Amino acid sequence: MVISKDNIIKTLKSKGLRVTPQRFAVYSNLLHRCDHPTAEQILTDLNQEVPTLSQATVYLSLQTLQNVGLVKEVLLEEGVCRYDANVDPHHHFLCECCGEIEDIPWESLTGINISNLRQGLKVDRFEVTVYGRCDRCSDSH
Repeated sequence: MVISKDNIIKTLKSKGLRVTPQRFAVYSNLLHRCDHPTAEQILTDLNQEVPTLSQATVYLSLQTLQNVGLVKEVLLEEGVCRYDANVDPHHHFLCECCGEIEDIPWESLTGINISNLRQGLKVDRFEVTVYGRCDRCSDSH
């Protein structure tokens, strides 16, 4: 998917955000990748182009983007916070061998029945993480 600079600017403005170079860079970086990076991975990637970008700025930009619904945190591993610009409902596959994370379309897991939860629980949303081996790791073992 090709995402133009103008579309990114329009999206940020539509959420009431000022388009700062840092915020644009963080959001653009996330939109152009599907590996669910950590803040540190985003910083490392962006520092190749903007060596003055700080960790605090990346975290603040991610928090701001998350607050307006353009980015979501993905917690798949204990103690590791990853980020995803795909905010549409979907699930995740995590390869336990190489660590690759892949989106699973929401409609792929239609057999989940949350109506059997105990009375009094109100579900707002849910997300499933499927653990296993990706095709590359399965082929190598």
